[in-house]
Amino acid sequence: MTTITGGVTAPKGFRAAGLHCGVKDNFTAPQPEKKDLAMVLSSVPCAAAGTYTRNVVKADPVLLTMEHLADGKAQGVILDSGNANACAPKGMENAKRMADAAAKATGLQPKDFAVCSTGIIGVEINIEAIEKGIPPLAAALSDSAQSSEDAALAIMTTDTRKKEIAVTAEIGGKVVTLGAIAKGSGMIHPNMGTMLCVVTTDCAIDAALLQTMLREVVSKTFNRVTVDGDTSTNDTCVVLANGLAENEPITGPGPDYDIFYEALRAVLEYEAKMIAGDGEGAGRLVTCTVRGAASEDKAEVMAKAVVRSPLVKCAMFGADANWGRVLCAIGYSGADFDPADVEVRFQSDAGELLVCENGQGVVFDEDVALKVLSAKEIVILVTLHEGDASCSCWGCDLTYDYVKINGDYRS
Repeated sequence: MTTITGGVTAPKGFRAAGLHCGVKDNFTAPQPEKKDLAMVLSSVPCAAAGTYTRNVVKADPVLLTMEHLADGKAQGVILDSGNANACAPKGMENAKRMADAAAKATGLQPKDFAVCSTGIIGVEINIEAIEKGIPPLAAALSDSAQSSEDAALAIMTTDTRKKEIAVTAEIGGKVVTLGAIAKGSGMIHPNMGTMLCVVTTDCAIDAALLQTMLREVVSKTFNRVTVDGDTSTNDTCVVLANGLAENEPITGPGPDYDIFYEALRAVLEYEAKMIAGDGEGAGRLVTCTVRGAASEDKAEVMAKAVVRSPLVKCAMFGADANWGRVLCAIGYSGADFDPADVEVRFQSDAGELLVCENGQGVVFDEDVALKVLSAKEIVILVTLHEGDASCSCWGCDLTYDYVKINGDYRS
């Protein structure tokens, strides 16, 4: 597997575009430099799969996308940022109008499109601006790397950087490519967060198999991210597979399945870590790896508790080697374990530090601890000594800026 440039336009037959249409111009000061409307389109129909928020309160674009992808087919995705169209007046009507406008501009049918929205909740979406913006958006569709980047920028809300990747792998003697763009910064919690992700691939794969695979891979990537404990109303991850790589279609388990699975997992894990590291106001990506557990599920429960803990997150912000907060978090996680068997280490590019052994503190150099925990990426390594299973979950530190951003999010 090789990482390449190009994002969602790297696979054969995919084009993308992003531009400013003024989604928020009706209730905030115009920001013409901010792209807020994006489209990703395949030249041919695709096998399609999707996973969605588990929040009982689902935005109308999510419900419409679930309906459109129920038959495992789609050809494009239309996305806006700035308004989530969730719990909003005329929500379903306006979600359908987005699909209708995308279809009209591309000569397709409304059901050929997944519809994704992100942004403020409870405010009627500026559908007129979107409908006006879609024709020039469709006209701008291109298979260039810049077009993928434009789309990635257009779906950002409080994100500070684009989240884009592409990889290639050989399947059945053919080079298969996967590309992705994603957004996510706050309201992020396991079972997906306020995130959108579009994955494109030219691999030929059965739609039902792709759906099963996506659900499993999401459970091991996006569902292992937590920024603030809130689960959004709009989470959507869509995969479009158009088969233009001309590999023998993947229809079941085997070597080809395994290769594609690992490629999809690599793409989604990359995006998951990008989202965790770009948590609202975040200064550090924090990974908790629990190893030596009796089962992966147990390790996941414990690792999630650590990266979710506000006190652990504050300690990471202050570069404070407060390992007791780690032990506290795994203790209330609900997992059963012997505290006397626990070892905790902090790791980063600056070094590694043992801070807890056999469930008790050990003497360590505070200057070394400060150096290790001042890095941009930190790993909290918890070892249980009870089995061979392990799991990593991702989060970030909790900073002053998180409160600032969410204190005036509506504006």
